[in-house]
Amino acid sequence: MRKTLLICAAALVSFSANAWAQEAEEPVAPYVQSDANAGAQPITDPAVLAAFNGREGIQRISNRTIELALADPQLGPIFQPFDMVRLRRTLNEHFCYLLGGGCTYTGRDMRTSHADMGVQTRDFNLLVRHLRTAMVEEGVPYRMQNRFLAVLAPMHPDVVQR
Repeated sequence: MRKTLLICAAALVSFSANAWAQEAEEPVAPYVQSDANAGAQPITDPAVLAAFNGREGIQRISNRTIELALADPQLGPIFQPFDMVRLRRTLNEHFCYLLGGGCTYTGRDMRTSHADMGVQTRDFNLLVRHLRTAMVEEGVPYRMQNRFLAVLAPMHPDVVQR
């Protein structure tokens, strides 16, 4: 009986460790982490956060935007070389911070994050289209989508390289 309990406990510990294991982010060069790196002040209207279905909705939107971008023949090659674990985390933090979800943004500033990627205006616009698709799928009203896009739009010069 004791031996059976020990075997079951060992199996449970092994299963638990594997079930919660996450992919690790690739190491990055040190930089100053600050919410100022988000490039804008957060929206403080709680109605906006509610329209995005809170943090859970924001995470679905950020993940879906990345899925659509990776599947896109024009954007996929731009995104594929990057650490997807880090990208998913920092994009979610970025959206959550800007939408007033109470998150801290730990990513780099927009200019540094997008340096040497060769992003063109058409790439930027295509990514916005995928973001809009993700927001529609989440049921975010157009008025609230536009409030969020108005916060993101001034980042265009820091993202687009040519």
